[in-house]
Amino acid sequence: MRTNAPDLGAELLVDFLNTLDVEEGTDAIDDPGEFGAWASRHGVAEGDPAEAKRVRDALRSVVDGEGASLPSVELVTACGDRSVGLTARTASEAAVASSVILSIQGKFERVKLCSADDCRWAFYDQSRNGSRTWCSMGVCGNRQKARTYRAKQGDSED
Repeated sequence: MRTNAPDLGAELLVDFLNTLDVEEGTDAIDDPGEFGAWASRHGVAEGDPAEAKRVRDALRSVVDGEGASLPSVELVTACGDRSVGLTARTASEAAVASSVILSIQGKFERVKLCSADDCRWAFYDQSRNGSRTWCSMGVCGNRQKARTYRAKQGDSED
């Protein structure tokens, strides 16, 4: 029996959270073709798009350190040869199951949203001490450091 199928965990959760692209102002869940492709890539059914958005928005709030009310979703468990499996049929179930798995492993707090207000991209912090704040040091981190430097030099940026 394959445990945690279909590939539940940080990668799936981060990818689900990033169906909302703040920088581009797009939402993959709003596009049936794009959301269908996302679900297919992850081996799950799309499920109800409205539920998927509620789950995603609640999980983004939790990841961002805010309180949220997570919609109830049904998760399927099964026992096999010396193992217990957790599976998901829909995108919403997969995201919640991934969150549960990461929470049990003590790794959920490593899923973060970029601190750049114009980005807010989700990422999994693999740094040793878990202190990463930007999705990419080369893009968002660099922009913030440049803003800080200019502010110290007396320039103002709008």
